[in-house]
Order: sequence, then C-alpha cells, then structure tokens
Amino acid sequence: MTKSLQFALIVLVVLIGIFFLNKNSQSKLESTSESIFTDDVENIFKFLIQKGEEAIELARVDTIWRISGNDTLEVKSRSIDNLFNKVLKVNRGTIISENPEKYGKYSIEDSTGTHLAVIDSKGETVGYYIFGRSKSDYSRSYVRVGDNPKVYLADQNVTYMLSTLETYWGEKPKEEVLLPPPIDIPADTTNN
Repeated sequence: MTKSLQFALIVLVVLIGIFFLNKNSQSKLESTSESIFTDDVENIFKFLIQKGEEAIELARVDTIWRISGNDTLEVKSRSIDNLFNKVLKVNRGTIISENPEKYGKYSIEDSTGTHLAVIDSKGETVGYYIFGRSKSDYSRSYVRVGDNPKVYLADQNVTYMLSTLETYWGEKPKEEVLLPPPIDIPADTTNN
C-alpha cells in the first residue's frame, strides 16, 4: 500500500469519525414536542384558574359547566371548547430553563404566572400547569408542568384563554321570547 493511499484512508476514517460525533451531538439538541395533558378529558370535572389574587373555578355538573359561586351566568361553550381543544392540547417543546431564579424572566413565578389545575371526578389533581407570556414572541407562551422545575416553550400562546374574569367564561342567559297564544278566529258559518 502506498503512502498516499494510507494517508487517504486515515483522512477518510477521521472524517467518518467526525461525522458520527457531530451527528451524535446534534441529536442531543433536537426539540421534542409533547402534549401537556395526556389523561382522559372525559374524566375532568373541575378547572381552577388563578393569576395573582384573582381566581375562578369551573365545575361540571352532569354535562353542564358552571362557574362556581355564580348562578346567574351560563358558561360560554366557546370558552370551554378553547380550554379543552387548545389549552389542554398545547405542546411543550424546547426546554428554555431549569433555573428557578429565571422564572421571573418568563413570567412563570408563583405570583406572576397563570396557574391551571385540572381536577378529576375523585377530586384529585390530574394536571397542574403554570403559564407565562413570551415577551418576544406573542404567538407562544411558556409553561411549567407540575412541580417540574423545567420551563418549556409552548407551541402557541394560550394565556389569554385562561382569564379569571367571570365575563370571559360566562354570559347572561338568553331570554326566551314568549309569543302570545294564537287567537282562534271563528270561521264564517253564514252562507251569502
């Protein structure tokens, strides 16, 4: 084997080694996307939403959602649909931080974040999340899951769907318009 052929083989082996090292290090940086809520949505009977000092509780009675402590408002179906179809289906992606000292930067501290507790029919919490707004990308938000210290970048912004205002969740019932009963007009029985 000539020296130039040996040199070419050595260079080829080194290049192949560098390729596999690079591929291995790149695979560690891949972002995964996983839904934050994986339990059965049919088993959810209550939501608790809290931001700062304000809080609201939504509870299901049979098949109807109610705002706890308010019997004058009906829950808007669109708001509940958003909670099930958007908030609970948000995907957590890239880990942004694991440092609790940086929670303020992502608006997910206990005092600044929006807390969502998902409670099942047994009264047990089956999901607990803290959401924070992204200050640089308004189409996304940050999320912490349970007591996990990791801050994830969510694939969409759902913080505006987690309002603690009763007027966001409820509306006054639509009044039924009662029509007067029909008036019976006797048929003309005379023949002219």
